[in-house]
Amino acid sequence: MPVLLCAAAHAAGGCDPKDLDGPYGFLLSGTTTISGSPAAIASVGRLVFAAEGKLSGYSSVNFKGFFLGNPVTGSYEFHRDCTLTWSLQDDSGGLQQFAGTVTPGSGRVAFHQTDPGAGGRGVMARTFDTCKDVPWRGRFDFALAGASTPFAPDGARKSVSEKGVVEADGDGNLSLTQENSKWDGSYELQPDCFVMLYFETETPIQLRGILVNGGKEVLAIQTDPAQTGTARLTARQP
Repeated sequence: MPVLLCAAAHAAGGCDPKDLDGPYGFLLSGTTTISGSPAAIASVGRLVFAAEGKLSGYSSVNFKGFFLGNPVTGSYEFHRDCTLTWSLQDDSGGLQQFAGTVTPGSGRVAFHQTDPGAGGRGVMARTFDTCKDVPWRGRFDFALAGASTPFAPDGARKSVSEKGVVEADGDGNLSLTQENSKWDGSYELQPDCFVMLYFETETPIQLRGILVNGGKEVLAIQTDPAQTGTARLTARQP
């Protein structure tokens, strides 16, 4: 469902709080000290903003190489100056706080986690109500960045950066082209718009992402315990 602004709110350069309702996919990354020493964190999820300030969804996180996923519930406040705050609680009782700014008319939110010691920043964008009948295909610019975790085979900490062009054929098959190399891959698109991606590179890459922006983008995290990374796939211009 697209974000629609009433004429008065648009003319004033603001937001209509009623227009936030619906599903969004998000990507969060950064360095946190909540558990003590600094550690990289990457999270991807889906949130549904509903009436009366209620929200629900699912969040997956790669923290120090541990991959966890939990359903979440919470509440939010969205104001006419386009500021948005929300809190999430998972089924273990953990509570997290966030704040961001909505871009009028685009269905996008730039945000950060506000809990002490949390250094995560991210982006959130509208997703489909369901992806049950979405034939995801096209050519996408691909960028992956991350750092190795204590589970890395060689025990050495290093940063990783990958770029290329990904092609999805609409039938579960992928290819990744990087300079003079081309790698095969596969994907599985789930009804809730989460997508699992796998690339058969020299060091295989496994990602969990979510389709946003009408299928023109994928926001993803690396699920391999040896790596804490985030990735984006952005549709190429014709």
